[in-house]
Amino acid sequence: MSIDQTVPSGRTVTSAPGDESGARLLRGERNWWFLGPGGVARLGGRHVTTDGALRPEAELRLRESGMFTPTRVRAYALTVLTSTHCNLGCGYCFQNTAQDQAGGSRPPRIARTRLTSETITSILGFTERQMAAVGLEKLRILLFGGEPLLNPRGCLELLERAGGLAPTSAWMISNATLLTPSLARRLAGLGLTSVQVTFDGDRADHDRIRVGRADGGGTFDKIVRNIVKASEVSPLTWTLRVNVSQETFEGVDPLIDRLATALDPARCTLYFARIGDVGVGYANSLLHTGELPAAFTRWQRRALDLGFTVSRPGSRRTCVTCGHADGRYGAVVSADGTLASCWETAGKPDWEVGTVADGYLPGAETRDRWIACQDLYRYDENATTLARFRDTVDTALLDYLHETGRL
Repeated sequence: MSIDQTVPSGRTVTSAPGDESGARLLRGERNWWFLGPGGVARLGGRHVTTDGALRPEAELRLRESGMFTPTRVRAYALTVLTSTHCNLGCGYCFQNTAQDQAGGSRPPRIARTRLTSETITSILGFTERQMAAVGLEKLRILLFGGEPLLNPRGCLELLERAGGLAPTSAWMISNATLLTPSLARRLAGLGLTSVQVTFDGDRADHDRIRVGRADGGGTFDKIVRNIVKASEVSPLTWTLRVNVSQETFEGVDPLIDRLATALDPARCTLYFARIGDVGVGYANSLLHTGELPAAFTRWQRRALDLGFTVSRPGSRRTCVTCGHADGRYGAVVSADGTLASCWETAGKPDWEVGTVADGYLPGAETRDRWIACQDLYRYDENATTLARFRDTVDTALLDYLHETGRL
């Protein structure tokens, strides 16, 4: 039997009792795709039964080659909100506590806090204890907010001092409106490798949705300009998240071409994300049915053809940060040192699961507060519809990557 293994309508593979690998089996145009925690493999029809299940000999071969084996956690994942404030006034933000009653760009938000040197000391002490408990020697930091660059000193100090604790790398989720070349260079020198930036459709839609909090002005050109300038003086790479809703759908195609012209696609990964009903007063009527799967496939192919990287499909993975109820391999810390289970609940009252000074609260107290990634996203569709959408898009992407020699 030969299985064409590559690097890292469908079904979840549940052939072995108690198997929690999250493996998936997808039927492509000319073959089957196996997506396991150990990577992706291309299978022929002889490896799969008529009802779409792995044959025993194929499963055995995949297991022997490590395709069912989860990747070992190599670094402690620490998310730190350096500031809970934001300089943008996006109406859909999950950190808003209400709508702007004046109809402007200043919706009320979670309480404003700012990372200090004293809190950094407590965070690093907590992190050292957590890393020692699970035997991890490397640290991966996510600089988060609010907008993390509203506290550039906190970002720099955290990275500099963390480097004395363990080998450290970092990434940041930022709106990039405050990113200067000097700051980009300094952050990269302290271990920052990549920045995730969001675009809400093409320029006109983005400038209507993703607005400055102070003046309600557009931000598209400033963000692009700052990415270009930061790229000139640093080795930073960029994950460009494209928010998809009924408000932005029509602008995604021209956005991809515009970004390819303005930026270096070789340094950018494009990630298309259907926005859920989060925050206050926002609803996305664009469902995961109809033309959306075909649109995602079209966008991904266009991005690849223009030289962008597109996130590769994989197995259903447990989040290293929030997927373990005891915070075993990672933690989310707000700017005041309180612990949250996930970035979605950080800074929100009544969702704390401990503090860096005292550690996590007992499980009996945090059980109802422990939220994992995506748990707060609400869709008007059931899990089967969402899984079918993901499987359709992922299958088309794998077929195209293989067809074009990119896999």
